Amino acid sequence: MAGDPNAPHFPRSAPIEAYGKGGFAFAGMSHRGSLLCLPDAIWAWDITDPAKIDRYSLDRVFKSANSIDTLLVGTGTGVWLPPPELRQALKAARVVLDAMQTGPAVRTYNIMMGERRRVAAALIAVP
Repeated sequence: MAGDPNAPHFPRSAPIEAYGKGGFAFAGMSHRGSLLCLPDAIWAWDITDPAKIDRYSLDRVFKSANSIDTLLVGTGTGVWLPPPELRQALKAARVVLDAMQTGPAVRTYNIMMGERRRVAAALIAVP
């Protein structure tokens, strides 16, 4: 469920140490599947196809919008054009959406985190 506060999560942000083989490594741990990285926590994210990204799948981003300036979306290995209504909804919440493949999104997320920017990332796992 998108908004379950009791769902397992890592209770703070952390740089992504590695990605690939269907998952990610961060904070000395590994996770299989996609991730939603917010300023206050890292959550498992059940999205595997960029076409399924919508307002509901990004519910946690909207709820945390007051602490996010930029949302990076890692689209796996493909290219994704965000639907205009999703981009508008994020713009209304004052969050800029930047979509790119997962590799560049991870690198950009780590750099922006290192610069203490108000960044979140929705990252689709890659093989």
